[in-house]
Amino acid sequence: MEPYKANQKNKSLVIYKFWLLHVGFWVFVSGISFLSLTLWYGPYNWSHLLHMFLQAVFGVVLTIVLYFGFIRIWHAKFSCRTILGLSMVIAVSFIWTFFRIEAFILLTGQQTEWGEFGGWHFASMFIFLCWAGLFHGIRYNDLLQTEHSIMLKAEAETREEQLKRIRAQSIARDAQIKMLRYQLNPHFLCNTLNAINSLVEVDEPEKAQKMTVQLSRFLRHSLDNNPDTKITLKNEITAINLYLEIERTRFGERLGLDFKIEDDAQIALVPSLLLQPIIENSMKHAISLNELGGMICLEARVSEGRLILELSDTGSGSKIGKSKMESSKGRGVGIRNTNERLKALYQEDFSVDIDILASGGLKTTINIPWEYASTNISFVKSGGILSARDELHI
Repeated sequence: MEPYKANQKNKSLVIYKFWLLHVGFWVFVSGISFLSLTLWYGPYNWSHLLHMFLQAVFGVVLTIVLYFGFIRIWHAKFSCRTILGLSMVIAVSFIWTFFRIEAFILLTGQQTEWGEFGGWHFASMFIFLCWAGLFHGIRYNDLLQTEHSIMLKAEAETREEQLKRIRAQSIARDAQIKMLRYQLNPHFLCNTLNAINSLVEVDEPEKAQKMTVQLSRFLRHSLDNNPDTKITLKNEITAINLYLEIERTRFGERLGLDFKIEDDAQIALVPSLLLQPIIENSMKHAISLNELGGMICLEARVSEGRLILELSDTGSGSKIGKSKMESSKGRGVGIRNTNERLKALYQEDFSVDIDILASGGLKTTINIPWEYASTNISFVKSGGILSARDELHI
């Protein structure tokens, strides 16, 4: 019913505008005729005024006939429309002139007006040509406005479709990020539960209990952070601290840390738990396999509008042959997951490079756009370098 009501309203508006302009035109013609002819040539009386009124009324009737005639030939060729339109104007103006003279003679009793028929007819043709010009001007303006409305409606529909497509892509992207993010927790949880089980088997219940509490804190922190949002690197290190507390329960002094983070890097935004799977890989493939333990290093800096994160470990203590170098670069689902998360967030505007160090350790370099959180600038330490002991309570 709403489109029907809208069409009815538009139709009523068009009819109202037509009659307003149509009657207004003849009121204007009558006013000009009175001021330029009746008052000028005088004297005038009620017969002249009545004649002026009657010719205007008859003019309204004739232009309505002319209106339907123009509508009838509207879709004809331009040349055909021109010839037929001029013919109708001449014919209608002739009829109107005949009526005007007859009415004038009957009302005033003057018999000399037939001798001036040519002048009367010329003025009539000029008036009806003006009406024809007004009709075509209004008609073309209405068509232009209609086409403009159609174009605006089409553009609005196109924008709406684009917004729907963008929203759909955004929902799909968020779902992908969440899926990749949630893959990390089961992977890490499995390793930690195995470690707790090992502590129980060797009859170290206190360490097992402590690790269970630390695991609970870490998982709570993970659940409290939206997986498809970004956090500051400072907060990311806080999450790493919760994870490393668990690992330090397992490895004690065998685990060494060296974190160097510049001030600008501390306020940089990164995907939540971006570094945890990489550090977990180092724990699994390097520290746990080395009898002497090892060192995990993290350097973060900002260079030319890019955030550079470098994570490295000292390796497992055994030399890596050339045949194993490529397989060592994979290190399981963590690296692949991190790469997929960054691709979902930054498309092609990132890089993850993995290199084998001379010590046999692995170095992972992440390069992403530097996005900073201005509200967290106050948390930056004044020294320019954030030490591992400051943030990790070591």
